Amino acid sequence: MEKFFAVLKESYHELTNEVTWPSWASLQASTIVVLVATVILTSIVFFMDLGSKTLMDFIYDLNKPR
Repeated sequence: MEKFFAVLKESYHELTNEVTWPSWASLQASTIVVLVATVILTSIVFFMDLGSKTLMDFIYDLNKPR
């Protein structure tokens, strides 16, 4: 049990004294970059999916009996 409390104590010490936390402005800037990248990648996947659907609809329409 002593080892468990030693690990907790060392972890707390490292998180409070050793870790360099980002500033609020840096955190906001990183969040904006992630959101913009997410929107761009989502748009790319959406248009690829739309293109695939259009192509598959065209192919399936060729096989319909007339």
